[in-house]
Amino acid sequence: MTHNTRLTIGELAARTGVAVRTIRYYCDEGLLAAERTSTGHRTFGPDAVDRLSLLRRLRALGIGLTAIADVLAGSRALAEVIAAEREAVAGELAALRRREALLTAVTAGEVGVGVNLVAAVADPAAAHDVLVGFWRHQLAPLPAPVLHDFIDMNLPGPPVDADPEFLLTYAELVAAVRDPRLDAAMFDIVRHSAVPGVHDEKGLLLSVAQACLSAAPLVAIGEQPRPGAELDHYVHAHATARAERDTPEFRKRLALGAADQRVRRYWHLTTALTGEPVTSGAAHLWLFDALTVSVTQSGG
Repeated sequence: MTHNTRLTIGELAARTGVAVRTIRYYCDEGLLAAERTSTGHRTFGPDAVDRLSLLRRLRALGIGLTAIADVLAGSRALAEVIAAEREAVAGELAALRRREALLTAVTAGEVGVGVNLVAAVADPAAAHDVLVGFWRHQLAPLPAPVLHDFIDMNLPGPPVDADPEFLLTYAELVAAVRDPRLDAAMFDIVRHSAVPGVHDEKGLLLSVAQACLSAAPLVAIGEQPRPGAELDHYVHAHATARAERDTPEFRKRLALGAADQRVRRYWHLTTALTGEPVTSGAAHLWLFDALTVSVTQSGG
């Protein structure tokens, strides 16, 4: 190729519509090959027109120079680069939608309160970790696989949903488990702490979990809390853990107190977030209430 068949930088700019200073920049970045004349001016081969035109189009799509260099070098396919860029844009849009949802959630009520509440779910993973930590503390005696199953079944996943109402509900749930009063109330209701003497806490928790599983079908069909085999299983678990027998007197002592409204609210929020009507908590509250019915019917 002779010097006369090559393009000056001005000619290349005229053919492609790319500014001379931009062409110089691309040359300096190694994206365009140029030769120097004896007087030091850049010249370009005819293929520079197509190369620069493609570079310009890709830049117009917002694709970075590193990815463009890979395409021009043939180390990455154009389709691959476009797909990666599309995925990145989708992630950015999702982040923006989530940010918008957080700001909307903040303004749903009193702004000052909203900021404090919603800030807890700004980091989805951290918010979920708060819930996981709560239950790891509550159910510490359980074997790890059982605890993991409980968490998978009963904890809503990280709040990545960009719905303001969902974020507000999740924020309320996180705030709830940070309240020491809920921590104490949940501990008491799971173990019926008003009746002392538990010598096998691990066995109690495992047996109560089985009793909740047996009650779950009744909860699912809307059966009202009542005495039956499911409640017998539940009471037997507590009696065995205390080395006692299931007697009317034992049931009366076990039924002392009421399910704290914080606990009921916690499981209501969980149901709203998971969309699952039968959580372990819903089944446990059903058994708790069935115990009250049983004692009342027996004249306790």
